[in-house]
Amino acid sequence: MAYMNQEKKSVIKANLDKILKPLGIKYSLSVQHHSKILCTLRSGPIDFFGDCTAWANYARDYYLQCNYHIENNYKNPSRDILLAIRDALQSADWFDKSDSMTDYFNCAYYYSCHVGAWDKPYVLTNNDLKVAA
Repeated sequence: MAYMNQEKKSVIKANLDKILKPLGIKYSLSVQHHSKILCTLRSGPIDFFGDCTAWANYARDYYLQCNYHIENNYKNPSRDILLAIRDALQSADWFDKSDSMTDYFNCAYYYSCHVGAWDKPYVLTNNDLKVAA
């Protein structure tokens, strides 16, 4: 049964700080319904909307849910950063023994990463920063 608590959140936060703080990306981390961890990217120099290839005409005043198909839907540097975020979100003893064919779902906890929120868009700060790909 999926379960998330504050101890697991602190492990994930420590790993996310190592990735996002040097890049100047501000984020929030929250536990939802004791089963999910949500990382919301608030602001930073990385243009996730510009690097998103899946939605070429994506409006800037919306937010992105970047949970699946990161390898195919994003260009660098966003791709590498989102993959590192996904690895950090899975760093607190995460496992997935689910089998959707038999309608059996068993994972340590659910995770999600958003760029911006529905009521607060992602703020693109000084984009002069060049991140090594």
